[in-house]
Amino acid sequence: MESYKKLRAKLLKNKEFRKAYDELGPEFELIGMLIEKRLKKGLTQAALARKLRTKQSAIARLESGTSNPTVGSLRKVAHALDAKLTVVIS
Repeated sequence: MESYKKLRAKLLKNKEFRKAYDELGPEFELIGMLIEKRLKKGLTQAALARKLRTKQSAIARLESGTSNPTVGSLRKVAHALDAKLTVVIS
């Protein structure tokens, strides 16, 4: 995870990248939390997929930001990770 943080810090120095990153902030934050929680639980994408009775490719799409998950599906993922889903609009 440390190499991701270093790469992100380097890329954020670019103004255009920073603007796009800020606009996608909530998506990146969610993806980062999901990956971090999965790794802390010691699960691979395939192992998480088995817990959810889905395919590894579905987890890959979720973690890459190329899917548009529903609150219900995020709740299922959170449950599989022994986590709680909280949604805040401020």
